[in-house]
Amino acid sequence: MLFKRKKPVELSTVPAPCNVGIIMDGNGRWAKKRGLPRTAGHVTGAQVFRRIAKYCEKRGVKYLTVYAFSTENWKRPQEEVDSIMNLLREYLRESLADFQKENIRTRFIGDRTKLSEDIQELMAQAEASTAQKTGMVLNIAINYGGQQELTRAARTLAERVKAGTLTPEEIDEQMLKEALYTEDQPPVDLILRPSGEYRLSNFLIWQSAYAEFVFMDDILWPDFSEDDLNAAFAEYWRRNRRFGGV
Repeated sequence: MLFKRKKPVELSTVPAPCNVGIIMDGNGRWAKKRGLPRTAGHVTGAQVFRRIAKYCEKRGVKYLTVYAFSTENWKRPQEEVDSIMNLLREYLRESLADFQKENIRTRFIGDRTKLSEDIQELMAQAEASTAQKTGMVLNIAINYGGQQELTRAARTLAERVKAGTLTPEEIDEQMLKEALYTEDQPPVDLILRPSGEYRLSNFLIWQSAYAEFVFMDDILWPDFSEDDLNAAFAEYWRRNRRFGGV
């Protein structure tokens, strides 16, 4: 739930969790409240994403995963889908220059085969151009779904069994983890979601098994600020993480 904030100057000193996931929700509702087309919300939301991503790196977050477009989002009106894809193109072109100034390594998770060839090429360029960065890893989930990711991982292991390089008895949790998009990354510590929705929406199902959740009732993503992020970090450190123990 959304908690009562302290003063921003106090919150900015709270340490950042290592691995953070953000469900960037509420763009369409933000636009509707202002009498604007839903696409306007996505434009503003994209600007907020870039600002918050840079701030996360500054605050010491090591891994940040943002939910940009789910496998279910194709069901939205075609005009809205096209707008999101155009925003992705714009971000990718600008990030090749803008994010070069930041120590951020960009990775994309999800099934990119359903995306247009030019977007796939821009994604590959963005990943290659930041591959040597040593700062925060930014995972951008595009055409991503947690169930799809687990199905893909299971299929990968099944192909190894079929090829005779692996037996079913050898498959364990670590092996499945290594078949995920986030194979070399630690578990998620904190998942936050503005907009008043209280669900995971098929986001990082495996990785968030022991994550703390902060759902923000009165904030839509285009209004999300650095103070809101710091408030979520403060709430995270108030939690008692027992991981099944006592």
